[in-house]
Amino acid sequence: MNIQIENQQKRIKIDKRRIRRQVNELLKLLDCANMEISITFVDDASIRQINKQYLAKDRPTNVISFPLQEGEFSDINPEMLGDIVISVDTAGRDAVRGNLSFEEEILFLIIHGLLHLKGYNHENTSIADAMKMKKKEKELFFTLTQSMKIN
Repeated sequence: MNIQIENQQKRIKIDKRRIRRQVNELLKLLDCANMEISITFVDDASIRQINKQYLAKDRPTNVISFPLQEGEFSDINPEMLGDIVISVDTAGRDAVRGNLSFEEEILFLIIHGLLHLKGYNHENTSIADAMKMKKKEKELFFTLTQSMKIN
């Protein structure tokens, strides 16, 4: 398993070691421990540009996923799960609104992005599929936050 973590912003310190441990655990829980993934941390200006370029939405967002297991060329490298881009600016605001620590919000966004890479969806889908994703997010978040308290 190969986990690439890149911090392209300077405002907030990112604990790459902790994130790597969490992602390793998540990949095991999702039965994709041998898959490769990249996570990039950016600011609002950068994620806004990515959102505009790839999703035609001219605004910042908290997380964007780029699955490599979907589409016409998904069989080129079956070990590559995909890429997750997270805005630390938006994550910080969301953490305050959700009464979470910054680290908990980042974990939640990684879970959310990873589920998108695994084919889960909550947009332009049925209520049942959206609820399935929400349930899985909560389950994984609870499992990881509980194990983090023990370790």
